[in-house]
Amino acid sequence: MFDANGLVILAIGALLCFYGVRSVHLGVIAAGFGLGWMVAGLFNASTMTLLLFGLVGGVSSWVVCSLIFKFASYFVGGLAGAVAGARIADLVQPGDSSWSASAVIIVAIAVAAAFCADKYRERALLWLTSIGGASMILIGIGRAFSGLEWLDHPDSAATSVTSNAVWIGLSIAGWMVQRRLFAERLGITPRGGAAAKE
Repeated sequence: MFDANGLVILAIGALLCFYGVRSVHLGVIAAGFGLGWMVAGLFNASTMTLLLFGLVGGVSSWVVCSLIFKFASYFVGGLAGAVAGARIADLVQPGDSSWSASAVIIVAIAVAAAFCADKYRERALLWLTSIGGASMILIGIGRAFSGLEWLDHPDSAATSVTSNAVWIGLSIAGWMVQRRLFAERLGITPRGGAAAKE
């Protein structure tokens, strides 16, 4: 069975994973949407509720970030960390999820990620947007294609290991793509750059 709503979260996840460090505004909206969607998804919400939580998360994240723009790196890092935290909360709680355990995991990872992003700026955001975006991509694929639902909700040790390997691989791919596309913004000198100047 095909679910077109999964394509929404897949597209936003791909945007965050492969393009998130380019624009703080884009990163905030994508991460906020993903966080709202994923938190609602932990509790098997309906499609309309998922979209509503996603929209509220994206818009409210952007509004808050606009009001406190000097803390934007901190805020984007926290949102991207919360997205990754929601994925981890889902992985460590097979079956029905507990609100309290999920909240502790999500908040702890979000706070740690926010402090890393504030301290290390673009370098941390590069990793955080890649990891958070990869989480959203797996959820989108699992929702869009019923045969690949195990990527979002592994049902055995083998699918859990495979799902986590795909998550890590996507995160690294997102990191590599963003690092190459936005090397100047990140302050990275391309290989052979010094030799080419001589």
